[in-house]
Amino acid sequence: MYTSRRSFLKKSAITVAGATIFSSELFAVRKEKEILGIQLYSVRDDMKNDPKSTLKQISDIGYKYVEHASYVDRKFYGYTPTEFKKILNDLGLQMKSGHTVMGKDAWDESKNDFTDKWKYTVEDAAAMEQQFVISPSMDKSFYQDYDSLKRVLEIYNKSGELCKQHGMRFGYHNHAVEFTTQLNGMRMYDIILKETDPDLVIQQIDIGNMYGAGGRAIELIKQYFGRFKSMHVKDEIKSEKAELEGYESTELGKGVVQVKEVLELARKTGGTTHFIIEQESYQGKSPIEAVKTDYRIMTSWGFA
Repeated sequence: MYTSRRSFLKKSAITVAGATIFSSELFAVRKEKEILGIQLYSVRDDMKNDPKSTLKQISDIGYKYVEHASYVDRKFYGYTPTEFKKILNDLGLQMKSGHTVMGKDAWDESKNDFTDKWKYTVEDAAAMEQQFVISPSMDKSFYQDYDSLKRVLEIYNKSGELCKQHGMRFGYHNHAVEFTTQLNGMRMYDIILKETDPDLVIQQIDIGNMYGAGGRAIELIKQYFGRFKSMHVKDEIKSEKAELEGYESTELGKGVVQVKEVLELARKTGGTTHFIIEQESYQGKSPIEAVKTDYRIMTSWGFA
């Protein structure tokens, strides 16, 4: 059928415009909000002694998001979910993620189901309106051999399904052992990435913990494009204390991790949305002073 050039161009323009609008809308839908937060383990002693006062100082620095490191007997830092959420709300803070170890007491083999303890963990995280429920470590018995690890990672995927029912996702946070342990000729961290479903289990990459064990965040982000939804932003310096394979954390930009370059790459991949500052050693400063400096550095790098 004959089509005039004018008619063809008109139809093409409409098609292109429609595609452009569709692409813009799709991008808008897929674009997730980026947050800058603090892992409260950075101020662990202060949180233990006076949670309310510490959170007030965190808020005064400018932080809007926190990540917990204390959940015991269905309480966050000694407060019920309702109580803790009110404390945070009153200070203009939100808690979008938290660390609770998924240990042996989370799964009942006889019932082939999660224990009430783990179900309560997920329920209470949902009550706090968390996006991620993150296990910050793994029991040594879980990775004594390849088959043991693979079985645990199957349960991780099931935990992801459980969290999904509550509008959240399950996550795992690395330390150094995932890079020093080899099973069946594979690095443990690679097995974890291979055997977990990215739609169910997010990875919170700690760019400092891995450094002394040979892990390099830039290489991993390139290798596992889009897998790291959350990041612990951390720098490292050599240390005689051997906190993490001969290194300890320090203020951002003072160490060897190339933090700014890592952040820029993570942003480009479109995968990382949670940037969580964590500093565990302070080189003579108070923890509050240290995380205040870290916040200032991150904002100077374009995070807010």
